[in-house]
Amino acid sequence: MSSENSLDLKWGTLKGWKLEDADCIAAMERLLETPRCMSVALQQDTDEQKQLLCEVIDRVADIGGEIWNDWSGQQMTADEARNYVMNYGK
Repeated sequence: MSSENSLDLKWGTLKGWKLEDADCIAAMERLLETPRCMSVALQQDTDEQKQLLCEVIDRVADIGGEIWNDWSGQQMTADEARNYVMNYGK
């Protein structure tokens, strides 16, 4: 992650983040208020958590932040990231 506002996604969920934008931080705080597993590999996001993560993705994308697929090491568009989160494991 090199951007001031960036997300790492893995296993269809949030793996890491670097956020400096206030709106991005507020969206992330809403996501982090929901129950989360200590292990990203074991996290099973609920529909609500997926929607909240998509909100974070949209906010990061709207300000030109970066979204990364941690498996491939490739940057993702907001559409790719939302699809990854909403359809992982299906």
